Amino acid sequence: MRYALLVSLLFLGGCAAMSQTACSGANWYEVGERDGLNGIPPRIDTYDYQCSRRSVQVSTADYMNGWWIGNATYRDRTAGSESN
Repeated sequence: MRYALLVSLLFLGGCAAMSQTACSGANWYEVGERDGLNGIPPRIDTYDYQCSRRSVQVSTADYMNGWWIGNATYRDRTAGSESN
């Protein structure tokens, strides 16, 4: 029972929908970079689904370019903290 509740809460927390304004005004490079810097796996599919429901097209290329840069920085920071 507790496990099912925990899983449900995790799914709900990860499903915060983007608004019309957030979708249309997003800088997809910066969104990707932020996700990468936070160590979050790419979520472009989630953003694409949410924004397509609002008739807004996301830029997968911009998002992924930002994510790769952010994720590389994240991994450099975490690798440096492990060696100390």
